[in-house]
Amino acid sequence: MIFFSNLAKIFKTKDLRKRILFVLGVFIIFRILANIPVPGVDAARLKAFFDQFQIFGLFNVFTGGTLQNLSMTMLGLGPYITATVVLQLLSMIFPQLERLYKEEGEAGREKFEQYGRFLTVPLAAFQGYSMLALLQRQQVISAMSPLFSIASVMTIIAGTVFLMWLGELLTEKGIGNGTSLLIFAGIISRFPQNIFQTYLGVRFDPSRILPTIAFFASSLLIILAVVVITQAKRNIPVSYARRVRGRKMFGGSKTQLPLNINPSGVMPIIFALSLLTFPGLIATFLSGSGGILGQMAKTVVRLTENQLIYSLAYFLLVFLFTFFYTMIVFDPKTIADNLKKMGGFIPGCRPGEATAKFISHTLNRLLPIGAFFLGIIALAPSIVGRLTGVTSFEFLVGGTSLLIMVSVVLESYQEINAYLKMQEL
Repeated sequence: MIFFSNLAKIFKTKDLRKRILFVLGVFIIFRILANIPVPGVDAARLKAFFDQFQIFGLFNVFTGGTLQNLSMTMLGLGPYITATVVLQLLSMIFPQLERLYKEEGEAGREKFEQYGRFLTVPLAAFQGYSMLALLQRQQVISAMSPLFSIASVMTIIAGTVFLMWLGELLTEKGIGNGTSLLIFAGIISRFPQNIFQTYLGVRFDPSRILPTIAFFASSLLIILAVVVITQAKRNIPVSYARRVRGRKMFGGSKTQLPLNINPSGVMPIIFALSLLTFPGLIATFLSGSGGILGQMAKTVVRLTENQLIYSLAYFLLVFLFTFFYTMIVFDPKTIADNLKKMGGFIPGCRPGEATAKFISHTLNRLLPIGAFFLGIIALAPSIVGRLTGVTSFEFLVGGTSLLIMVSVVLESYQEINAYLKMQEL
């Protein structure tokens, strides 16, 4: 009853209803684009190609299934995310970029994001051409003339830039992070197909019933763990000093400053997956070359296809990116300054620098726990799949899709709740 009551409130709130309908409309546009293929594709050879190179199966999940269709949005938001990661890494090397992102306010942040958009174009061109050349070499697509190659690459660039624009529109006019929502839309679109494939597998092989039940039960436990880690927080008590204005007294209240165990949400997973797939894509393209470069590329391909090495690299990147992304989006000094301006203080801490150090110290004690469990949860579904023998769930490849799905749903749910509470005030 509570669910239906909240659902009714959502559609009674005009602005919130418009935002949700806008999100659904963008999802429809995205899925239409995802099914417009590049001409000259051999479907049978394309399937064989994805079966042969596992790294592209992972990249296909990351792009929301657009790569498997070889659509005009075949790269998804991969180039944009890679550009963002590269710029944020460069901000740790070049102080000018760091100041632009952190100290120059909203104008500086917009300029930083603009640099990311500019960098997306050459990255999309390189990845698009590499993918087409590789598929042509594998005879998945027919031989292309130079003019047709240029037109195809330009189409892929346009598709990537259009998705980037849609993602920013979703962030501005929708509910939640636009990039995460588009990836979520691609993953969830394959859910019915994977469920049906599993049903057919169980129907024609009854011995798979128990492993499938075990897999679903384990997946539910993993979802529960994701919810617990996403929602877990450490509350820091905050008090506000009393202020007298005229005959009225303000302040004197007590509240709490919540610090999430994983403040970065699902973004470390997306960043880690982007960095894992990009080198594998380049190495696969260069693996047919001769000389030292070709040998190095073949070595990288073998490493990416080694499940143990891939899992360790994935866990390590998720762990590191949890710290890295939190440093980017969470600034203890800014929070301390805002508390000081509003007359708030943490009991036992002086306002200003001492408060910032306390918040930073507390956060640094929480992050290893959140990062460790985030990495474990990311790998858990693939481990369970190997133990139970259930491998038909493409939306659970490496645990990435499951984590993105649950995290996006939770983030959107929290934002909707916050919006409803704000409307009631």
